[in-house]
Amino acid sequence: MATSQQPYLACVRSTLTAALCLQNFGCQEVERHNKPEVETGKSQEVILNPVVIARNENEATMIEPSVNSVRVSLKIKQADDLEEVLVAKLMRFLMQRAEHFLVLRRKPMPGYDLSFLITNVHTETMFKHKVVDFVIQFMEDIDKEVSGMKLGVNSRGRVVAAKFLEQFTY
Repeated sequence: MATSQQPYLACVRSTLTAALCLQNFGCQEVERHNKPEVETGKSQEVILNPVVIARNENEATMIEPSVNSVRVSLKIKQADDLEEVLVAKLMRFLMQRAEHFLVLRRKPMPGYDLSFLITNVHTETMFKHKVVDFVIQFMEDIDKEVSGMKLGVNSRGRVVAAKFLEQFTY
């Protein structure tokens, strides 16, 4: 983990751990079926205030807790146009395979690149600290992945430019 990211990730970890105190709660609107309250948004009394943890204006995490679910939205660092394209393609790839991640939403919240939805069913069937570790590890790995892809694109571009310019040398 990068030294500059440690306080940011520690804050996200502690906030997410506190927010994951979830319980089974039947929906007050839909015949007591257990629907994620943070998604339905109909009962304001069971939805807590969202917490936004921002490292800078380009990198932030929003945690929206409720009585039976937590929505975690990530805004991934995008310093230039190339990173914006790489993040958009990578997020599209991941969201198409959301069923393999269990907690990944298919559509992110507006203004964010990726969202997770953790319900009381997830905390009952999985260890809570492992779910938190997954989110934190995902945040670390996604930055590494984007940086690696950017280096790969730049090195391929350099090789292509060199091959192209070889035809003009005599």
